[in-house]
Amino acid sequence: MSIEIERRFLLKSNEWKEFAFKKTPIEQGYLSYNLNNWITRIRFNGKNFKITLKKHIQNFTNYEFEYSIPFNDGKKIMSTLTHKIKKDRFYLDIEKKIWIIDCFKDENFPLEIAEIELQNETEKLDLPNFLSKEITGLKIFSNFNLAISPFGKWDKKDLRFLKDN
Repeated sequence: MSIEIERRFLLKSNEWKEFAFKKTPIEQGYLSYNLNNWITRIRFNGKNFKITLKKHIQNFTNYEFEYSIPFNDGKKIMSTLTHKIKKDRFYLDIEKKIWIIDCFKDENFPLEIAEIELQNETEKLDLPNFLSKEITGLKIFSNFNLAISPFGKWDKKDLRFLKDN
């Protein structure tokens, strides 16, 4: 069984860039239409396509099953979707842990989100200084929601999450 345990954060500075060792362009689209059930996603990383099935379990733990699919099949599926996002994904090595920074493009620009996958929900974690608010579990910041309701179209009440306390 594939389990994903992940925490997510907004950023307050660009200090993360000094830790980046890899960049991958990502385009992903969604075949699902609500967050309350299994989410079906297709992702293209500039080289190949993968289909992913995700379902929230509890707190910040999800089921996640991912499968490679033939390039032409992925291209055809992606071409039929209207709910898509594009982002550049940066990989960072910080204190022997791999962090990911997603820098969203198009209608989700200039949103940037940091995430880290954990071994378990109680794993101790030293948070880097460039992080701002934790957004783990906030559905408004899910990639699925950003594909349907892009960050650039949010109204002022949605942007309240971006203000520091």
